[in-house]
Amino acid sequence: MKFSFDSFESVKEAEKPMKLTNQIFSQVLALIILMFVIFPVLWIIGMSLDPRNIARPTTLFPPSISFDAYIKVFQQPTPNPVSFTRLATNSTILAVGVSILTVLVGTTAAYAFSRFRFPGRQPGMLFFVLVLMLPSVATVAALFVMLNILLGPQLRNSIFGVGVAMVSGALPFAIWNMKGFVDTIPRDIEEAAAVDGATLNQTFFRIMLPLALPGLAVTALFGFMAGWTEFVLSWQFISDPQWFTLAMALYGMQGQYSS
Repeated sequence: MKFSFDSFESVKEAEKPMKLTNQIFSQVLALIILMFVIFPVLWIIGMSLDPRNIARPTTLFPPSISFDAYIKVFQQPTPNPVSFTRLATNSTILAVGVSILTVLVGTTAAYAFSRFRFPGRQPGMLFFVLVLMLPSVATVAALFVMLNILLGPQLRNSIFGVGVAMVSGALPFAIWNMKGFVDTIPRDIEEAAAVDGATLNQTFFRIMLPLALPGLAVTALFGFMAGWTEFVLSWQFISDPQWFTLAMALYGMQGQYSS
């Protein structure tokens, strides 16, 4: 292997430390950006700890500290008879359920689209792309009517109905994302496992899934985030306070305290 003198010089120049003036400028710029990012957070924390209950405080830090606002939030964050623990439980169930179902269904479907050839394969992937282009609000009316017919008003008016609607909206991204990860796995590995006597299920669970673990983690994370921050479907489908989520309670607190 040949190593030229020019390449050595380029590596040596790249390893040179920054000048003192450049370091000072970079540090000052980073501190300014940090101030702009941290200031709103400190302002919100100061307002939450201020016992004067004023909308526009004149100082960043309150003259005294009170945790009454946090106690009220944990006891009953909204006028509805539902506790913070119940809201957090509903949000957790919704987020974890959407994440698990999205990974299970999305991974198996992505494996089928990646490894098998069947009629409608290409139009199916194109359909997923078209669905991803639609905003979530565009499907609210259709999902509301369909869930009323399939699940009934009682299950639709719960986090289980919202979870079904969320999974249907998250599956196109999960399938498209996981198919990209499965495509990167060489077919030779699966063919070698088949030669050794492994069945299709053994190849899928013992070879493909461990190799596609980064894709599974990304898909599960996006599914969890979608379920945890979901508001539009929950606000349209749920009217029973016992199934309210944290996002719905936060919206109610905004109207309640005019923040």
